[in-house]
Amino acid sequence: MRCQNVELSGLRFKDSPKKHVTVDDSAWVRVFGITVEAPEESPNTDGVHIERSRHAEIVDTSIGTGDDCISIGPDTVDLNISRITCGPGHGISIGSLGKDESDARVEQIHVSSCSFFGTSNGVRIKTWQGGSGFARRLLFEQIEFDSVKNPIVIDQYYCDGGHKCHNEPSAVKVSDVRYAGVVGSTTKNIAITLNCSRNIACTGIIMENISISHVEPGAPTSSFCVNAHGRMKEPVVPRVPCLN
Repeated sequence: MRCQNVELSGLRFKDSPKKHVTVDDSAWVRVFGITVEAPEESPNTDGVHIERSRHAEIVDTSIGTGDDCISIGPDTVDLNISRITCGPGHGISIGSLGKDESDARVEQIHVSSCSFFGTSNGVRIKTWQGGSGFARRLLFEQIEFDSVKNPIVIDQYYCDGGHKCHNEPSAVKVSDVRYAGVVGSTTKNIAITLNCSRNIACTGIIMENISISHVEPGAPTSSFCVNAHGRMKEPVVPRVPCLN
């Protein structure tokens, strides 16, 4: 916490009971060439968690856990994530944001050249109802999925902890999100989920050069959209009709 100009490299982390690496309230941090290992069934064992930080990068790293390989919390600005191998785990997640009606601001996140193997999610944005703030200027490019359950997800109705969450009118605003060069396979029929707030739309969503097929030859894939707006640049498979 509260570090500047720090490099964490060449280390192996195994079977932490909670998050393995946390970057908090820091700047100019480089996480490079580390390995994180935890059982697939171990809860809350995020590989790398970052929040309240800016000008950071996580590169050339292998992560397999029971939770997010990388989780990006509130007030994170200018983060580069590149050449990550993720699996098992819950993928790379922006969020969760906006819990307990909090204000969250995340922007300028670049995720590139990452591979996901057998994860429950691929690249995900997750926010709670009732929050405020924004998640914007997000780029996911050159991403590869192998047997991933939910490859692309925006979920603005995230609700964790086994209790019912009430409908709330406010939400974190999601905008200017680009997915480019995303390929691979999924184990489910719905490959792309854009479940945005009914009250505050996701805007500026761009998808280009997307090809996600089912692991079973001939099985169809599709997308699911709620209040998401943007455009497609061919080819995009499966089609995302709300982006036009």
